[in-house]
This record gives sequence, structure tokens and C-alpha cells, in this order.
Amino acid sequence: MIKHKRTLSGALALAAAFGVAAGGAAFAAERPAASAATADRLPAVLHRLTTVDGAPGALVEARGRRGATVLTSGVADVDSGAPVRGDSRFRIGSMTKPFVATLVLQLVGERRVALDAPVERYLPDVVRDHPGDWRGVTVRRLLQHTSGLPDYLDFLRPQDILADPLAHHDARDLVDLALDQPRPFRPGHGWDYSNTNYLLAGMVIEKVTGRPYGEEIRRRIIEPLGLTATSVPGDDPSIPGPHPRGYVRPGEDAPLMDATAINPSVAGASGEMISSASDLNRFLGALLGGRLLEPAQLREMMRARPVGDGRAYGLGLERRWLPCGGSYWGHGGDIFGFQTAGGATVDGRQTSVMVNLDPGGTDAQDDDIENAVEAGLCGARD
Repeated sequence: MIKHKRTLSGALALAAAFGVAAGGAAFAAERPAASAATADRLPAVLHRLTTVDGAPGALVEARGRRGATVLTSGVADVDSGAPVRGDSRFRIGSMTKPFVATLVLQLVGERRVALDAPVERYLPDVVRDHPGDWRGVTVRRLLQHTSGLPDYLDFLRPQDILADPLAHHDARDLVDLALDQPRPFRPGHGWDYSNTNYLLAGMVIEKVTGRPYGEEIRRRIIEPLGLTATSVPGDDPSIPGPHPRGYVRPGEDAPLMDATAINPSVAGASGEMISSASDLNRFLGALLGGRLLEPAQLREMMRARPVGDGRAYGLGLERRWLPCGGSYWGHGGDIFGFQTAGGATVDGRQTSVMVNLDPGGTDAQDDDIENAVEAGLCGARD
């Protein structure tokens, strides 16, 4: 599912961090021919992730009308050899973005935010401090990555983060870092995945509600849905509850490095959350099932624009075709130590996948994470 990551590359040759690889997301003009893709493939795909692809451990939960299937492979800890638990919690990276987009759209439904209003209405100080073409930078374009604002991750060195992984990063400082750079295109005249957009979306939430965006996510989404394994950690570097260690591989043949403890404020509203496969599936099912948004706002969320490679990106959700027919909505996420992806169909199927290696995984790892989501969704239809 993750093809064009926004990377934190540098002297350590770390190949990714917090961006979804949605960079190239859109659905093709013609639907691909249906093919067999069932839950029978899941064990083989999961085994491949932890052998050929090189991830220490992997986890998938697939849900459908007949209940849930949870599968694990590999180890949660390369030193102890402890197996991955099915109820594991992990950092979800840019799978945070659907939560943030959902919250913004709830505020739209309450008439507290206007999708097509300029960001300047809510964040005048940001606009004032960074002159340029802001007229077309709207809330909608933040959520859909059509704002033309640079991605702060293009200007942040991974070695600096790893040198002090527990350091606090202020969202405004990260935004300022990006907005001091040239913009890739005029607002509304292109598509480019930018984590800066979601830092700003988090700031809009805080400006409108008067509370931190994480507090609003807990109050509006986590608690109503009973997502007991989901949290917005802020500066807390720990992962509460059962969890695998998270690893990075600094070079092709280099040994794994443990990156479990990191201050996720460096990702903020673009990718700091923690969850589990079960909670992610419950969230995606509730979202597509209309439990979190009114129909008008859900339609806006699913108004996706093609962005290449047979994908489309809506407002915090990506649409893809399934090999067994039909399509699904979801997102992917990368943050030091973990790579995740999740998807759901409008008829009530959900699948979420986690591996505890990122960056340093292979292209095959990316492909097999996508394969696992597809196999889980197609199998749950049987």
C-alpha cells in the first residue's frame, strides 16, 4: 500500500518516517479484472513478510460478516524471541490522518469549520508570518494534499532525530521549517503528499475548539467507539500495553536498531497515534458505516481525486481497487519502528496490518503489506 514515501533520508540512509505512501494514490479509470484473493493467502503473505521480506514480526486482523481472523508471524523482540501478540499495540504513523480528517469534518458538520474557507480564517498568524500565495490554501486542500505547501519532512534530517529521539518537536516549528521553502505548485493546481498539511489541520482543530487536537480525538472518536488500545501520546515515548519492539535498519546489510522509544511529537497530527489492528478495524468500520460523520460530510471525505498508479485520494482516505472486484478505502502509515496499513469496504469488511520494521524494509515488504490488506478484505467477503 505504501509506494511513494515521504522520506527522512540522510547520512544514516534511513528510507522513511511518518508519511503515508499515498504519494501516488488514485483509482484507475477502468476497474481491473477480478481475480481470486481470499483469506487463504493470508498465512503465506504474513510468513513472507517475516522471512523473505525481512521484517522481524507481522500482524493482521481481517473482519467480515463471519467474525474476525487474527494472524501473527515472526517475533516481537529479536533478542528474546518473544512472538508477536494478536492484541499488540503499535505506532500507526500516517494512519493518524483519517482520525484527524474525521474530526475536521465533524467540525464542518457543526458549522464551526468551512471546508472551502481559506486557512487564513483560522490561522491568521501562520499566514502573516509566511507571505506568499495563500488565497487558495483552504481546509479542503489541506486534507486532500492539494494545497501546494512543502512537506516539512523534506527538510528534517533523520540523524538529528535519532541523535536525540526523546526531544520535543513543536508543531509550529515544524510548520515554519516547511513554509520557509519554495512551494511545488500553486494551491489547487497539483497534488503532492505533504505532512505539513495535517500539522496545520491539527492547529485548525485546536484554534476552533480551544483544546488540543488529541484531546478532541479522544473525546469524539476514541471514547465513543471504545477504542481501548488507541491513544494520542504527545511527548510520551512509550507504547502502553502489549507491544512489539520497533526496529529500523540503517543500511542494506546493517543490523537492526531498536527505535521503540521515540518522542512522537516529531510527527504530531500527521502521524503520532498508537493503536491496534482491532481498534483500527473498528474505527474504519464505524467511519464507513456512517457512525462518525453525517452523510454529507462522509460524501465529501470520499470525493477522491486520481493521483496516479490506479489510486485516488479523498479527504484523509485513499481509494483502491480490489483484485476480487470492487474497491476499498484506507490509508497507510510509517514511523520509526513500524509500518502499518488498513482498509475497509462500504459493505462492512475491514483489514489492518502491522510490521515492526521501518525504515529499512524492502519494496517487497511494501507490496506484501498491500497484498495482506487485499487478501483479508477479499477473504472476508467469502
